[in-house]
Amino acid sequence: MFVGDVMRDVIVRPEGDLRTGSDRAARIELVPGGAAASQAMWMAASAMAGENGIGVKLLARVGAADFEQLVKRFARNNVEPLFSRDMDRQTGILVSLVGEDGERSFYTDRGANLGLSVADIPGDAMDGVVLAVLSGYSFFAPGPRSAALRIMELAREKKIPVALDPASAGFIGDVGARRFLDWVEGADILMPNSDEARLLSGRSSVPEQLSVLGKSFGKVVLKRGRDGACAIGDDGEIVTVRAGGGTVVDSTG
Repeated sequence: MFVGDVMRDVIVRPEGDLRTGSDRAARIELVPGGAAASQAMWMAASAMAGENGIGVKLLARVGAADFEQLVKRFARNNVEPLFSRDMDRQTGILVSLVGEDGERSFYTDRGANLGLSVADIPGDAMDGVVLAVLSGYSFFAPGPRSAALRIMELAREKKIPVALDPASAGFIGDVGARRFLDWVEGADILMPNSDEARLLSGRSSVPEQLSVLGKSFGKVVLKRGRDGACAIGDDGEIVTVRAGGGTVVDSTG
């Protein structure tokens, strides 16, 4: 089960630098997005490709105007939508500015995602769940944080492992690494990118980052983009996997 944001992403690929007070040609697309939503979709697609189907759930809150359409879209893609309907906020919107190197910078309006709360968790939400995956975005506002912490509590009661994707170095910097680590204490697996690992560990080298974070989490998987990924387990051994070849086009989830 995934817990976190459903967004509408506005992807902007400008043909040059910003012209303050004037125009710049750009390619602009409106596409489905959200950290937890994207991960849930990819998990469902991967599961369908295997011999044994794996059920995927997504707990989130969306704007009332999009509720029916979003429920149908996720269900059509083999994700069980545990969605609540927000009557006051619209579904979250993110503007992603994509540079020539494929790297992105975000402007984020989380919208209805900010309204997610404990009351939105169905009584049978954890039935059949073997892994709970939380998006770090859920911890940056009181309501979603209460829902994420409740899911962690329910997971512990049922001995279900909890994985955490910190999601945003920028937001972690805003609230402070120590506070964020206190919020997510008890998660079994941490999956940061390089910037998030640097902030959360206070270290600059990859081995030090993995070693420091490995003391707080059973397993740490460090995502390094074009440099692949590396992980450390309970035995302290570091395993590295190279990225496949290819050209980075857009690193938005």
